[in-house]
Amino acid sequence: MGASRSLTSLIARVILGIIFIMHGWQKLHTNGIDATQKGFAAMDAPFPEFSAHYATWVEFVGGILLILGVLVPLVSILLIIDMIGAIFVAHIDKGFWNFDGGYEFPLALIAALIAVGLVNTGKTGVDGYVMSRRGRSST
Repeated sequence: MGASRSLTSLIARVILGIIFIMHGWQKLHTNGIDATQKGFAAMDAPFPEFSAHYATWVEFVGGILLILGVLVPLVSILLIIDMIGAIFVAHIDKGFWNFDGGYEFPLALIAALIAVGLVNTGKTGVDGYVMSRRGRSST
């Protein structure tokens, strides 16, 4: 992977990581996990206690892992599942536009996660570093 692609991957991962860390932090510390669970229950989320913990931790820890470039394909899949849940539990009935509380923003995050999850992190991520070290040691 070239330097510009590695840098592009890093920039995208950092931006996505910050967004997800902040949303996880909001659920954990700003609102609190109890309020998050009650909010999920009020929206008729399936298994609201589990769903609240899943969303909180996959967003917070997943955001950190995206920035570091650790397990990026797996983290991207877990976050995509989180965003699909957000769309169908919290946004679908409000239409498309984010301004109206619609699913535009989580849909855009899914697109970004697909793009980031399918690209090698290159030298700017732990995944890319580990893979390059494995390649050198096997030859």
